Amino acid sequence: MTSKRSLVRRTVAVATAGAAAVVLAACGSSDDSTTSGHDGHTTKSPSASASASQGQHNAADVMFAQGMIPHHRQAVEMADLASTRAQGAQVKTLAEDIKKAQDPEIQTLSGWLTSWGEDVPAEDAMDHSMHESGGMMTAEEMDKLEKSSGKAFDTAFLEMMIKHHEGAVAMAKSEQTDGVYGPAKKMADAIVTSQSAEITQMNTLLGKN
Repeated sequence: MTSKRSLVRRTVAVATAGAAAVVLAACGSSDDSTTSGHDGHTTKSPSASASASQGQHNAADVMFAQGMIPHHRQAVEMADLASTRAQGAQVKTLAEDIKKAQDPEIQTLSGWLTSWGEDVPAEDAMDHSMHESGGMMTAEEMDKLEKSSGKAFDTAFLEMMIKHHEGAVAMAKSEQTDGVYGPAKKMADAIVTSQSAEITQMNTLLGKN
């Protein structure tokens, strides 16, 4: 009798424990699925967005980097001329500021393209379509600038650099709209802000403001 009772007790205990385990498992499963539902959502959103801002890039990002490198190189070349040909102190300072800002950006843009497995524009690469859309100077215009000095240089430099900056701002705005690579969009923001301010400054130096 004792043995039967003991057996019944044991059976009930095991059954109860089993039921508890099932309940716990069900709760756990429900919690997991809720968590996984949240995590799944959370993982997909932030993770995708983090990936987009840090690693992913698209055709617009590549176009921005490949277009901005020769554009910046020409601006630096123009700024180099100012050190020996400009007359106004403000023009010389502006040229130095342009060089200091754009030289490091060329290195950064080149690094992105290399990491993406894309071509970095050659030193002498020049997309002629950018003369209109990107505000790039033609070889003739660069030659004219190189041969001028003093006040004539200052005027030519400012007028050309305004056009040049306007092209860069337009390219940067396209990146803001169409790009997905976070650091590139951040650089585009900085270009729009700084070069728009410099356009205002140059127009003031030309007496247009």
